[in-house]
Amino acid sequence: MLEFNNVSKSFWTGKQRKVILDQASFRVELGNSLGVLAPNGTGKTTLVNMMAGLEKPDEGEIKRNCRVSFPLGFMGGVLPKLSAKENARYVAQLYGLDPDYIEAFTRWLCGLEEYYDFPVGTYSAGMRSRFTFSLLLALDFDIYLIDEGMPQTTDAEFNRKAGNVLQERLKDATVIVVSHQAQTLEKFCRSAAVLMDGQFYKFDTLEEAKRLYDYQTQG
Repeated sequence: MLEFNNVSKSFWTGKQRKVILDQASFRVELGNSLGVLAPNGTGKTTLVNMMAGLEKPDEGEIKRNCRVSFPLGFMGGVLPKLSAKENARYVAQLYGLDPDYIEAFTRWLCGLEEYYDFPVGTYSAGMRSRFTFSLLLALDFDIYLIDEGMPQTTDAEFNRKAGNVLQERLKDATVIVVSHQAQTLEKFCRSAAVLMDGQFYKFDTLEEAKRLYDYQTQG
C-alpha cells in the first residue's frame, strides 16, 4: 500500500507560490491500479517523484508498505559515462538481483544491438527511453510509477515487446499512471483521480474522474 496523509507540497516560482498538493490524503491499495489525470503544469512529475521518495513533502506523511519503483524515464540511477550493460549490472547489484539476468533482459527488450555497449550519454532521447523502460521492467516492484504512459518511440518492435511485458507485470503488480490524457489511462486503470489546483480528487472509476477533468479543463 502507498498512502499520503495530509501531504502538502509547493514551490516558489519567483513570482508566486505554486501549490502542487494542499493537505491531500489518499491511498493506493495493491491490486487496484490508479490513473491520475492532471493538466500540464500542475505538478505531475513532482507527484510521481514524491510517490517514489525522490522528493519529500513540505508537510504530512507518505507511507510505503511495499516496493515502489522509480518513475519511468527517471535517469538519476543511470550513469551517462557507463554503457547500458554496465548500468544494468550496476543497478542489479543495488537491488540485490542477478546482474546476468538484468543485463540479458534489458539487452533483449531495448533492442539497441551494438549500442548497448556504448555509453548511455551518447544515446538519442528515444534510445534512452527504451533502455530506462527496459530497466524498469527488469526489476521486481509491487507498484510501477509511469509518468505520461509508455515512452513514445518510433521502434514498433520495442513498443510491442514492452507493451506485452508491461501487461504481464500488471497481472501481479499495480501501476500508477499520471497523464493529461484520459486515453493514456484506459489500458491500465479502473480507478482514477484528478490533480488540479493542489487538490487530489479520487474516484472509483475513470469515467467519473474524466467528467470532472473535462468540466474543469474545458468549461
